[in-house]
Amino acid sequence: MATYKPVVVQTFPKLGERITQDTVYWRGYKTPVQIKEFGAVTKIDFSPVSPYNYAVTASSRIHIYGRYSQEPIKTFSRFKDAAYCATYRDDGNLLVAGSEEGSIRLFDLSGRAPLRQFDGHTKAVHVVGFLSDKYRIFSGGDDYSSSLWDVPSATEIVSYNEHTDYVRCGCASKVNADVFITGSYDHTVKLFDARTKSSVMTIEHGQPVESVLLFPSGGLLVSAGGRYVKVWDVLKGGQLLVSLKNHHKTVTCLCLNSSGQRLLSGSLDRHVKIYSTTSYKVVHSFNYATSILSLALSPEDETIVVGMTNGVLNVKHRKPEERKERSEKKRQPAYRTYVKGRTYMPKQEDFCVSKPVKRVLRKYDKLLKSFQSSKALDAVLEPPIRLYTPEVTVAVMQELHRRGTLRSALAGRDEKQINLLLTFVARRVIEPRFTAVLVTVADMITDIYQPVVGQSAIVDRQFLRLQEAIGKEIDYQEELLEVLGMMDTLFATFTKKRATYLEENKSNGLTETIETNRNN
Repeated sequence: MATYKPVVVQTFPKLGERITQDTVYWRGYKTPVQIKEFGAVTKIDFSPVSPYNYAVTASSRIHIYGRYSQEPIKTFSRFKDAAYCATYRDDGNLLVAGSEEGSIRLFDLSGRAPLRQFDGHTKAVHVVGFLSDKYRIFSGGDDYSSSLWDVPSATEIVSYNEHTDYVRCGCASKVNADVFITGSYDHTVKLFDARTKSSVMTIEHGQPVESVLLFPSGGLLVSAGGRYVKVWDVLKGGQLLVSLKNHHKTVTCLCLNSSGQRLLSGSLDRHVKIYSTTSYKVVHSFNYATSILSLALSPEDETIVVGMTNGVLNVKHRKPEERKERSEKKRQPAYRTYVKGRTYMPKQEDFCVSKPVKRVLRKYDKLLKSFQSSKALDAVLEPPIRLYTPEVTVAVMQELHRRGTLRSALAGRDEKQINLLLTFVARRVIEPRFTAVLVTVADMITDIYQPVVGQSAIVDRQFLRLQEAIGKEIDYQEELLEVLGMMDTLFATFTKKRATYLEENKSNGLTETIETNRNN
């Protein structure tokens, strides 16, 4: 009796992932720590001074976390309603925050009660921040106004009413102590100078603006709204430099790394994209569990903190650099020890003892060996094989077709199993490496289960998906044939052009070049 030969799974070349310096760098973070907050995390801000604690605004509380702490080291909770946009001052001693009731509170990190309260907005204040002189605060609210406040006297210096919708984001210039920027849901970004009574520049973003960011030099401005991240040159009067559309949903937050060479954007599509600020191409991306509302990077790029809509705070720390220490390792045997005797050729008088090699069969091979075709097909339709190694599933289907038992293995299945089969075929039939086998499988499934069409909405839906997938593939093939015909026409015109031949006639020691034209 001949021994059973396992199913031969055809191997296909895999496209190697492009590993860049950015890939290595951004993968150098540890497994994230998850911290549950009381509500959606709307703002994260790192202290500019060591030890780089960070303030998290969620619901009606502001929590201060240490770099490695998983519990808040301080809490500000004296808000009647939701708190917004808790932001550190440049010296890390004071913290300012807006609120749903329209007031702005200033906190000292060493106490709990607010040092100052600024009242003037009639609706919720979603954006607050310090100007670079440390003694003035700017704010923007749902009453469409932007205001400037004096910290020592707790009075309003000036109020601007130029926006026509909610003001939801803003930032201050680090170069000029009088300049700050606000973004609004009226699709505009306005640049204000505290020395003037109106805005000095208006930029049309085209979408409700969710976040704005100024480069440290003060010359470039980044705005985020809708699916777009746009970079503007402030020194050229707000000229658009580049428009990025790499997210599938609304971009909610922006952040720069410590060197200013990488721009990070978070979105409701659960992704954080990292761009190079020289080419503005995506160099890396992170994927998260739910939609992202806030994002912050520590001043030394050691920690990435992301806040999400479900109230989860995701904290990633960089892995410490491994020091290469010389450790005394046990000396391993030399290579020749392992290959000793491998090349020995037995002599005529030698008696050879062969060691039997035990072959371990996989589950589907064992079932095929015992002629259980239907169970063998079920084994390769399990999620680990079907999703990650579809070539194994297709190889078993091909073996069953070679044996002539594929039809019997496909028959007699219930609604759930038919749905699973059709899902796999509809997804993989358009791949060239599987098309030949799966077209045959699709034909058999159609022939077997045609009488039951119309009895199950799930099965009918999968048949329609299969029809749509094959129809799209046929359309693509027709378009490719048209392109191939165009290319053939172009190549044919090149051959009809005038041909020039160079001939060398060596006579009397001289080389004479003659150009002859052949007329077609």
